Amino acid sequence: MAEAVLQRVLSEIPVLDQHELLLVQQAVQARLVPQSQAQKRRAFYHALRASGLVRQIKAHPANNNAQRQLAQVQGSPVSQTIIEERR
Repeated sequence: MAEAVLQRVLSEIPVLDQHELLLVQQAVQARLVPQSQAQKRRAFYHALRASGLVRQIKAHPANNNAQRQLAQVQGSPVSQTIIEERR
């Protein structure tokens, strides 16, 4: 039965939009983290909140690099411009 579920899930991946794919990725990553590591992380976050050092802990995205667009720059490379301006 697990094979049938896996095949059904894999067949649905191509029809998901970008946001849905990110949600699936986050769910998979959460399942791949060893429980002891996840428990340590939750205990650490709980201790931070209890001590008053932080009020809220936001969930970080698994990997947003796929969504980032490269900036198009005209002229000389930005690194060269920075070096020239520092002189």
